Amino acid sequence: MFKDSLGGKDCRDANYVESCVGDTLLVSMFDLKQLECFVAVGEELHFGRAAKRLFMTQPPLSRQIKLLEYELQAQLFIRNSRSVKLTPAGTVFLQEARRLLSLARHAAQTAQRVSRGELGLLHLGFTAGAGYSFLPEMLNRTNATLKDIDIVLHEMVTKKQVEALHAHEIDVSLLRATGDLRNVEVALVTREPLMLAVPRGHRLATGRMPTLKDLADEPFIAFNPVDGKYFYDMIDGQFRSAGVQPQYVQKISQVHTMLALVSAKQGLAIVPQSARALHFDGAMLRKLKTKPIFAELYIAWRKDNPNPALPNFRRFILKYFALSAVKQG
Repeated sequence: MFKDSLGGKDCRDANYVESCVGDTLLVSMFDLKQLECFVAVGEELHFGRAAKRLFMTQPPLSRQIKLLEYELQAQLFIRNSRSVKLTPAGTVFLQEARRLLSLARHAAQTAQRVSRGELGLLHLGFTAGAGYSFLPEMLNRTNATLKDIDIVLHEMVTKKQVEALHAHEIDVSLLRATGDLRNVEVALVTREPLMLAVPRGHRLATGRMPTLKDLADEPFIAFNPVDGKYFYDMIDGQFRSAGVQPQYVQKISQVHTMLALVSAKQGLAIVPQSARALHFDGAMLRKLKTKPIFAELYIAWRKDNPNPALPNFRRFILKYFALSAVKQG
């Protein structure tokens, strides 16, 4: 707002506009209302039609134009009783005013869409195993349905994902259900059987379906009990139930490394079925003759996450991918 430097009166006061002419002014930037008024007059070249278009009367419209000209320190119109014309300054400013109004409308629409969760950014953590099959399928469908929500991917083991969720470093996780899940909601999104990975040419690569007892004397590549705790606990528990003491030769965090070692004939491993997507020529996957062992993948998010894009993403995932109801930790 600008004022008479001597009297401090408000030059936006309708009774004081004319007295500001010639005085020393502290000039303020024009506002969007003034731009809307100017564009209407500039396009109609008629104050009456412009006022009707803006659903206002002509006197306040004229005052808005005068204020804008004072603030710009430039005459925008040549007007008399018969016509209204743009000055050269007015012609140039009309183009800029249209652009500024368009930017303002776009900014408002963007803010509204972000607030509604239609536009935004999500950070998603995922285990390497989720990236073999489920994650690509989910992203394909998400990109087609939630086109304006960008997803930044963070590959990390489940333990690190849980820590990142609690620290608000990621918004959503694709993880194995383990660890500290307080204040976290989870839903099951996929289940897959575990299979035996054996080197090609190995005695268990063909013939009858192998059992856990067949693995008793074999070098075995296990999941790391810290970074791969979910799989380590599950598989080690199966060995204990079968009365088998495995000969662990390596403990590895990632499935692709385990398969590389199997291909190099360093041992056998039990891995999720989705590992088939890795296509290691030197390794093959076989079903085990045992009670089916399933690995479960969950999607998780903090209940107090304020990201406005999360609710829409959550509803989408639960509608198309959830195999169970939401569980709260």
